[in-house]
Amino acid sequence: MNNKINEKEVKRLFVILKILVLLIFITIGSLIAGTFLSNTSIKLHTDSKKPFVKIDTNFTNLWTAPSDWRLVRLSAEEQSMIKYGKELIAHTADYLGPKGSVASISNGMNCQNCHLNAGTQPWGNNYFGVEANYPKFRERSGAVENQVKRVNDCFERSLNGKKLDSSSHEMKAILAYIKWLGSDVPRKTTPRGTGIFKLKGLSRATNAEKGHLVYEQKCQSCHQANGDGLMAANGKSYTYPPLWGAHSYNNGAGLYRISNFAGYVKYNMPLGTSYKRPQLTDEEAWDVAAFVNSMPRPEKDLSKDWPDKAGKPFDHPFGPYADPFSEVQHKYGPYKPIKEWKEAHKKK
Repeated sequence: MNNKINEKEVKRLFVILKILVLLIFITIGSLIAGTFLSNTSIKLHTDSKKPFVKIDTNFTNLWTAPSDWRLVRLSAEEQSMIKYGKELIAHTADYLGPKGSVASISNGMNCQNCHLNAGTQPWGNNYFGVEANYPKFRERSGAVENQVKRVNDCFERSLNGKKLDSSSHEMKAILAYIKWLGSDVPRKTTPRGTGIFKLKGLSRATNAEKGHLVYEQKCQSCHQANGDGLMAANGKSYTYPPLWGAHSYNNGAGLYRISNFAGYVKYNMPLGTSYKRPQLTDEEAWDVAAFVNSMPRPEKDLSKDWPDKAGKPFDHPFGPYADPFSEVQHKYGPYKPIKEWKEAHKKK
């Protein structure tokens, strides 16, 4: 009889103990949940005050050059041509400059002074889209151009020199390298980060005087106060290229257009800058472009450029034009009225 009573009491105590344990867990859980919800509420309240920042897709997932290890898949001859082509882009003057070992047909600058990191830098005027898009029609010549024509345009304009023989070993090597860089790009497409970034225009004209101040603060320590750049120790090429004067690019080069120069320096200059870490504001980029391109430089015969006057870019600084705006406004801006006029009179 006593044993039965004891068993009932033990069972009753066991049930009570389970209830107490359950209550303890519920209490602890409530406290934890309350703390979490409280913190979340505070965090959400704080986050709600932050402005929404839309990701700029111009600077995400940018195209990059093929990895060097992939060269082993090619024949020894192909590898040799590609490597020589890269060397010519990086150290053009050593081979084709005034003291070049192959020929003397350019001004001492290197192709990579404009096409950074041997034509592979995102938003650094790279070559990624060339193979996929040439031959193509270009307004400047009014004709369909192949890659040989495009390369020689750079020799005659940016390098203020002479054409490279289209059948030469050097031309073939340069083309092999450009083809290699664009080997993964689908036909008739332009990879993200190709060429020069198109900066948003100013609401005013560019200002060369303000640009001179930017140049003094951010540029002349490398390119020198006189714009002559800094010659390398070998006496053949430049460590820092000249930005104006007899040894710089001529007035037919792409960078002589202020919009191109501004987009180029915004995400590449001064030294150490990249699209991830720009150092110039948009206004500084526009103004320093105006200053540099206001300075004297070699002149090229441009009489055959832009046969269709209506096709001239808004900032092409030489008339005649299809629009009523002056050469000064075309060069320095403001550009918005020119763009609006061109849009309103676009051929349907």
